[in-house]
Formats: sequence, structure tokens, C-alpha cells
Amino acid sequence: MRCPFCKHRGNRVIDSRLSSDASTIRRRRVCSSCKRRFTTRERVEESAPMVVKKDGRREPFDRAKIIGGLKRACEKRPVSMETIEDIANRIEAQAGESGGKEIPSSEVGSAVMNELHRIDQVAYVRFASVYRSFKDIDEFMRELEDLIRVRKEKSGDARVSPKKE
Repeated sequence: MRCPFCKHRGNRVIDSRLSSDASTIRRRRVCSSCKRRFTTRERVEESAPMVVKKDGRREPFDRAKIIGGLKRACEKRPVSMETIEDIANRIEAQAGESGGKEIPSSEVGSAVMNELHRIDQVAYVRFASVYRSFKDIDEFMRELEDLIRVRKEKSGDARVSPKKE
């Protein structure tokens, strides 16, 4: 492990703690050269499935891509980095628990959309607009109408109108 400040290889662990979900270990380290402190996180490396893209390409599951997409969707929204990390952890766990060696990208995208729908509707619409690549404003409006309908149903609003088709 290199020091992020002076790039020296020597350091020692001064504190270790388990994360709240017990999936990572947070370690505080001190560099033996510059004496500065830094934090590292350790996770068990599991063999993640390959993601099969719409065009048939295959690439390894990449947690960083999930976090990047969530960050873009949640930009300027009241969603903490901790929540984004938790969502990425759940999606990664779902992908690993699927048991298969491959997972369609549509399953990963749907999982992200379900999580965003639950925590922030604006972030959900942002992600959906890119993920579903709406062809025109009418498709986009249908998605918004569905979101409004579901929200009214959950709140118990008696004035809910039936879905238009």
C-alpha cells in the first residue's frame, strides 16, 4: 500500500473498524515516511458476473459505473454518498447472488431504477431519461404520468384517474 501523499510504501494500521453492513473494513493508516494519515477500505473480492450489453458485448460487472450513474442522477439532490454506496452495494450483491456467470444489462438498469424510484423521484426520472433513451417528449411525459399516478396511489389520493393508454 503506497501513501497517497508521498508514495512511500511503508505504513502501519492504527485503527480498524467494520462498516455498518459488515461488508467492508475501514482502516486508518499512518505513513512511516511523511507521518500523514489516510484511510483505506477493504472488501472481499467476489467473482462478479459478466454484464451482457444490448448489442451483445460482454464486460465485467463494474460497481464504479453504478456509482457514476447514481451520482449523475442524484446531482444537486438531497441524496448522500452513503445512500449511493448502499444502493451500489445492494445491486452488486443482487448481481452476485443471481448465481449465473452472466447478467443482462437490463437487469442492472432496472435494479438501479427501482432503487432510485424508492429514494428520489427526480433522480429516478433523470436516470430513466438516459437509461430508456426516450424517443420523444410523449414517451417522457408518459413516464412522468406513471410516476405521478403511482405517487398518488401510495398517498391514498381518491382523485386518482385511471392510466391513459
